[in-house]
This record gives sequence, structure tokens and C-alpha cells, in this order.
Amino acid sequence: MYLKKVYSILTLLSTFSFSVNTSAQENQPNIIVFLVDDMGLMDTSVPFLVDTNGNPKKYPLNNYYITPNMEQLAGQGIRFTNFYAHSVCSPTRASILTGQNSARHKTTNWIDLENNNKNNFGPSSWNWEGLNKSSITLPRLLQSTGYKTIHVGKAHFGPNGSEGVNPLNIGFDVNVGGSGAGHPGSYYGRDGYGNIKGQKSRAVPGLEKYWGDDIFLTEALTREANDKISEATEEGKPFFLYMSHYAVHQPFQSDPRFAEHYKNSGKDEKAQAYATLIEGMDKSLGDIIAHVKDLGLGENTLILFLGDNGSDAPLPIANEYSSSEPLRGKKAMHWEGGMRVPFIASWVTPNHQIKVQKELKISQNQMESQIGTILDLFPTICNLANVKVPESHLTDGFDLQKQFKGKTNKKRENTFLNHFPHDHRSPYFTSFVKEDWKVVYHFQIEGTPKYELYNLINDPFEANNLAQSNLKQLKVMMKLLQEDMDNKQALYPEKNGQILEIIQP
Repeated sequence: MYLKKVYSILTLLSTFSFSVNTSAQENQPNIIVFLVDDMGLMDTSVPFLVDTNGNPKKYPLNNYYITPNMEQLAGQGIRFTNFYAHSVCSPTRASILTGQNSARHKTTNWIDLENNNKNNFGPSSWNWEGLNKSSITLPRLLQSTGYKTIHVGKAHFGPNGSEGVNPLNIGFDVNVGGSGAGHPGSYYGRDGYGNIKGQKSRAVPGLEKYWGDDIFLTEALTREANDKISEATEEGKPFFLYMSHYAVHQPFQSDPRFAEHYKNSGKDEKAQAYATLIEGMDKSLGDIIAHVKDLGLGENTLILFLGDNGSDAPLPIANEYSSSEPLRGKKAMHWEGGMRVPFIASWVTPNHQIKVQKELKISQNQMESQIGTILDLFPTICNLANVKVPESHLTDGFDLQKQFKGKTNKKRENTFLNHFPHDHRSPYFTSFVKEDWKVVYHFQIEGTPKYELYNLINDPFEANNLAQSNLKQLKVMMKLLQEDMDNKQALYPEKNGQILEIIQP
């Protein structure tokens, strides 16, 4: 009789625990941020640009890449044609997790593992150590409300010796593969992903069980992500998965699963390898979606797909047009090709009849032309998950939920500031977009400052610099740029101990 009572109590507790966990999973949506390194707007078969009537328009690069799972996701969700990121990776990654523009959080350049890479005239006090244990981050806030927070893949939140080098210090319960490295030592399992052969200082940690096998890094990370999703489900917890692929960053090593698809493309070996990295990433997307559906979580799982900066595909450059063509520029450049990235939002299994999808409706197979930015993920996810953000934490983004419905958010400021006071492909510049206009200021390192002004409606590919012919509009845009810089307390380049402040036209 005693054993029967104990068994009944345990059964009751187990049933109660299951019902509580099931209720938690139903009330709090699972969230996947699927982030692809160095993936620009044109690195996909999905058209993100539109014609004059607002309809999707394909360009040659769209016909080169093979991304059927992105096509399916775009067909069942909404994609943005004007979605902005910072032009290099660490600033974007810190912005996604904090909701702050890089000018505010001060991580304005990519973080070098070993050295302060402010460059010759960069700000002496820029935040090269990135995020830390005291940073208010999206995973930390979600963690506090019961989410299992999972980091898989590239981190690049801080250099060696810093707190940010370990994602567990910034709010993640689980870290697979994340370190301070900005790219993998190798994509090949036979190389131990750099631990056996390759660039050992950039070796991917935590994947020992795949060492020596012919398992590509993208595939290994996908398997690990699916395992962690299963674990969260077994624990009865809603999950936040930050699926951050090392692909498609260099080294441009060919994924052998897809190499045959590009052998007759007419492009060189590196460009073919890059295309295999794109297709492998797309397979990962499909595999994670399939796994979520197999677990019966599709209707309660939101997926946000995006790149972290403009494309860095190893394609020829002609008149500053290259891997983002027809957009001008590429990664680390001040033109649109360095800042515009793909963005898709969708429920894994759309069903607008269930409660969570009624609360966050997402239009299907629709293009959104109003601006969106990396800064918007933070408020959007916090609002969806009913997370309270401390009042002391200033943010720069806007909730995207209205835009997900295909409606204009009249309350948002259609602006984006990309501040880069360092030296890279485009050195020491600040660009500012507002509505139809874009201005670029090049700091006066030598000679006089330079200005660029473009009307992005009439000249979306930035062929005609109007800085001299439309001085009135240039002054308007430069005034707005300065105001935004002041608001975010931006840091400036420095020369001979002097701060190089903006010179107005």
C-alpha cells in the first residue's frame, strides 16, 4: 500500500511537472536567430531587390546560388528589402544582443583576438573588449524568464582574456563552438576544425567528437543545434537558439557535398567554394526547421534569418561593384553593398489560428520596403517574450511586429547610422540613412573631408554622388548625422592627440 501511494504521488508530480512545462512552452514562443557570417543581400537564390513596382527582381547572382530552404522560408514569411547591419561583424553582433547602435556600445570595429585593432587613427577608448558579464543582453534577459538560451557557432564578442570571449558569461546556458575567433581554423572535420591542422589560433572549440571525420563544420554545428533543441524540449523549457554559422566567412574551403553543383559555373575555385558554403548553410536551415517540426514545435517557433554585414564573396571588383552587385560595394565598405543584408521572418509552421501567431501575425510571401535594422531584433523579441528591459538600458531599435504584418510603422524613425572610425576597405567614415537619402562623411585624415550624397529611390545603386550639386540636401543630412552621433555619444578618430570632429559642409 505504501509503495502504491509513493508511486501515485510521483505520478501526480510528474504529470503536474509535464503540464507546467507544456504550458510554459505553449505560452512562451521558441525563438531562433539564424545568423550567417558575411552573407550579403545577393548571396541567395531569393530575390531581395525589387523593380519599380515593388515586385521581387532577380539579378545574375540570384541565379548562381542555390538556396531552396531560404526560398521556402521567404514564401511562408516576410522578407525585407531594406534591412541594415553594420559593415563588419563584431559591431553587428554586439548590436543584435544589446539593441544598441555600435556608436553607442562603442564596439565599432571587428575584434582582433590578440590585439587592440583601433588602427592608426582610431578612437583610443573604443570598446575592443566587447560584451562582458555586466552587459544587458538579449540572452540574459530571456534566461531570467525561463528560456533555455543556446549559442551555437561563431561568437566573436570579445578577445582572448576578456569576459566576452565565452558566451556563457553573457547570458547563454549552452555554448557550442563559440570563442573570440572571427573565423574557423578550418571547416574540415579531418582537420579538427583547426585543432589538428589549419589555423590553430582560430580553432573551433567543443567539437572533439567530430575530429578526424569527414563532417563539414556547418553540418557538425547543425547536428549540435538540433541536439540542444531536443534537450530544451525534454526539459520542458522554451528555447532561444542563436544559430550563428561560421559560414560563409573565409577560409573559402569547398563543402564537398555541393561542389559538383558549381564545377561548370565558369567561376574560379574560391568563388565555387563560397557557393558551396552558401548551399551548406541553406541545408542547415532546412535541417533545423525539419527537426523543430518533428518535435511538434513548428507552430510555436519563430525564426529570424539574417546576415551580419555585406557580402565578402571572392568575386572580381569592377568600379566598386562586386559580390553585392547591382548594389555598390561589399563587406567593410560604406556603400549599400556593405550594409544591406538579407532578413526573413517566419513562423516555422504558419498557423494564424493559434494564440501566439494571432498575437504576432506574419504576412506570407511578402516584401517589406520600410527600413529594418539589426537594432530591431532586441525590442521585437523582448516584447514577444514579455521581457522587461531595465529602464537604464538605452536602445536604438524599433519593434518589428507591425511591419511583420506588412503594415507601415509610422512611429519608427527610418534611419540608420553606420559609424566606422577605423581603417579597413572604406577607412574612417560615417554613413547615415534617412528615408530616401543617404550621406557619407569621410573624416579628414589627410587633406580635406569628403562627402557623398545619394537619393536611394532614384539611384539605388549609388552611381551619382549629389554632394556638390545638391548642397542644400547635403547640409540637411549632415546636420541629422551630427545630431545622431551626439545622441549616441559617438567616438571620433584621433590624430596627433587631437579628436577629428565632423566638419560641416
